Amino acid sequence: MEPPVTTAEPAVTVVEITDLSAAMAGIELIRMDGVQLQSMPLRARRVIVRLDSAVVVFHSTNRRVRTRTSVREGLLAYVTYGPQADGTMNGLPVRPGMMLAAEPGAEAGFVANAGWESITILLPLQDMAAHLAGRQREEEFRLPRGVEILQADADKARGLFDWGKRLVDIAARQPSLFNEKNQARSAAQVELLETLLAAIGTARDFEPTRSDRTRQTHNLIVKIAEDHAVSNMADQPHVTDLCRAAGVSERTLQNAFMEVMGLTPVAYLIRVRLHRARRALLAATQGSTTVSVEALNWGFWHFGEFSRAYKKCFGELPSDTLRRTPGELER
Repeated sequence: MEPPVTTAEPAVTVVEITDLSAAMAGIELIRMDGVQLQSMPLRARRVIVRLDSAVVVFHSTNRRVRTRTSVREGLLAYVTYGPQADGTMNGLPVRPGMMLAAEPGAEAGFVANAGWESITILLPLQDMAAHLAGRQREEEFRLPRGVEILQADADKARGLFDWGKRLVDIAARQPSLFNEKNQARSAAQVELLETLLAAIGTARDFEPTRSDRTRQTHNLIVKIAEDHAVSNMADQPHVTDLCRAAGVSERTLQNAFMEVMGLTPVAYLIRVRLHRARRALLAATQGSTTVSVEALNWGFWHFGEFSRAYKKCFGELPSDTLRRTPGELER
């Protein structure tokens, strides 16, 4: 497994995300797809610090967003959350001491509310297995299967988040410390591993309550409906299609969407169509399309209402987006 850091990429990357169309900018280690669930301009941030073979990723947002995130093959992921983080992961509310562990290729669904902060630690599966074997702790730790929720000691989990936040804050202020000095990356990785093992060493399997299991069921319903909607958005799916895909009644679908996303299924479909229209406008070359053409392509026949909804969501008119040159999206 080659270390994620190569000469082709800096050790430190800072991305100011004003549009979820740019959510993948600057990161090759995870796949992320997202929908902004609240109107008004988005101000999200990602800081990536690549160490010797491990990577630390910080995320924050000022608006409620829904993301589906999967880990690159060959990498384990551990996620811990800031003290003010408010949201859900796989339908369960984030709580003190709660962590997420994911095997390579696994996907997790997040709803992050304003004020959300998280630290994701990515490291090669072979590295973790080798450290556990060298410490004769293979029996103590079980590598995750799929996506697993862990309940760790709250102080240890907070310590892991605080350590990661200190790292990304220093790296964002002084990127040359890590971009130019292998010793700094190596020293930070040693500390990272010790802090991570201390946190997950206290963790136990999460035991959901009855209400948690209901939330997980609702999350699964939304995931199935979401997959169907995203895969068939060009055909402008109806709520009926989502009910059929999930195998549930309209009332059950409505309740699930409201609990997981805080939106009705109709509002969710409109929001996804707005994002698709924006993506098309951002990708357009001069003279290749018009606002009205893209509005119609994504199911908006009333151009005035489309423009108002678009501006409310993204903070600019669709005509302003179209005037941008490709790749001009602010970061």
